[in-house]
Amino acid sequence: MGTTQLEAAPEPKYWHLKTVLTDALDSEFAVGEILPNERDLAARFGVARATLRQALEQLELEGRLQRRRGVGTTVAPPRMGVAVASNDRDWPGGSADAWQAVDSTVDVPPSAVAAALETAPDTEVNVLRRTRVSHGQPVAAELLYVPVGPAPDLTAIDAASGAARARAVVRELQRLGLDGEDRAVELGSARADDAKELDRLPGAPVLVVTTRYFSRGTTAAVSVATYRADTCRLTFGDTAGVEIHHAPQTRAS
Repeated sequence: MGTTQLEAAPEPKYWHLKTVLTDALDSEFAVGEILPNERDLAARFGVARATLRQALEQLELEGRLQRRRGVGTTVAPPRMGVAVASNDRDWPGGSADAWQAVDSTVDVPPSAVAAALETAPDTEVNVLRRTRVSHGQPVAAELLYVPVGPAPDLTAIDAASGAARARAVVRELQRLGLDGEDRAVELGSARADDAKELDRLPGAPVLVVTTRYFSRGTTAAVSVATYRADTCRLTFGDTAGVEIHHAPQTRAS
């Protein structure tokens, strides 16, 4: 990692240092590699440790670094793409589905979900919990709501709860013909249960992706997926494989 003169920078020192560190992360460090300690980094760049901490905190907020207790500050993996508009539509559990089943119960859904499912407010539905992991870190948690109506065979599932029942519900859902889906994305804050699932603090920024699946002229399922905003990026169309590196910012003269 090289050095640079920060005194003449026309922006806050910590912000200019952040761009220098970003360039180094892209060119000199591998995913998971531990950065030198704060004392060495501060000495190398000739800045106070307070300035360095500000730069590191900003990079952590942007998802470029991860601070792991007992390990140190490591280079974060690339952001996981979250497809917002894709032609490759499929049921949950399809060949491209990276979600892992955690649990399945029967419960009354939130009123907004009941309205989307077009079920009575007090009608119980299947509630599946699934999780998504990238590079060993949890990056998303999903609640998948499936009413019994669209897939009659759901009533024949023996398991009362657990991952086995969740997988069985998904298998039955896939027996239906998928007419289409719609998807909405909004920025939110992690609730207590989301934060615990995603290893974040309550209130951390998250992306909430709500998907409705249609079959036989009705809503067959609703997915509410909560993604860590620091580890994910939205993709549109065929851009899922495009990687944009965080090059140092330059100012026009």
